[in-house]
Amino acid sequence: MPDLETLAAIAHQSPFHFHRLYRALTGETPGRTVARLRLLQALQLLGHAESRVTDVALNVGYESPQALARACRQALDATPSALREDAGLRSHWQQQLSLPVGDQADERVPLRVPLRVTVTTLEPFDVVALRRKGAFEDLDQAFGEVFAWAAEQGWAGQLQHLVGIARTDHRDVPAGECVFDCGMGFGRTPQALPDPLQTLTLGGGAYAVLRHVGSYARLEMATDTLLRDWLPDSGHVLRDAELYYHYLDDPEEVPEAILRADICVPVERPGT
Repeated sequence: MPDLETLAAIAHQSPFHFHRLYRALTGETPGRTVARLRLLQALQLLGHAESRVTDVALNVGYESPQALARACRQALDATPSALREDAGLRSHWQQQLSLPVGDQADERVPLRVPLRVTVTTLEPFDVVALRRKGAFEDLDQAFGEVFAWAAEQGWAGQLQHLVGIARTDHRDVPAGECVFDCGMGFGRTPQALPDPLQTLTLGGGAYAVLRHVGSYARLEMATDTLLRDWLPDSGHVLRDAELYYHYLDDPEEVPEAILRADICVPVERPGT
């Protein structure tokens, strides 16, 4: 099976954009697709009367029959032997594995109204960013650390941009493994920053901008909607630049239901 970098190169995308687009279109990550199809193939082979669990495991890419057994227990709550002997159980899981699970059904219902996406050219701007790894709901503490640094510089009153860049999708990684860049822009470029602060340049070029209203925890799902329902027929493709969220409200001051943020997706016309 080709790795993520190889698949991304075939699609003429960066690995990050390919992973993001693939998940939006299918409802699952490339890794989950591989795991699902591997189990589906194993079930098909287990249906052969002469099948041996060891042979099935090795034929579909598991390192050992024990690895196949673990996968079956975790995903199907059954052993390979039980699946081989019970045609009804095997058929049930073959149907379940034939399509991606995706997100919750109500989150993937086709839109009845067009998305209000604006394609615009954004001027480049610099932000002071802090990368944090941890539980998604705790990552906003990094914004406080950046703001504290800015206050020491006398810049706090000049805040112009509050942005976030998801380096991982919090729906796909274990709690505590989410990686996120928290950034603030003050209309100037710092000459030197103490570790672990860094300067990031965002904007610069065409972006598809979607205004999201509601919980910031649902920004990833809203981004999937843009990529799945708007991008394919837009005449645009993803451009190799940062996808970022521009936060317009403070969750400590504005009710969650009416929080606003702009989803900024870098795009270009094919061939430009």
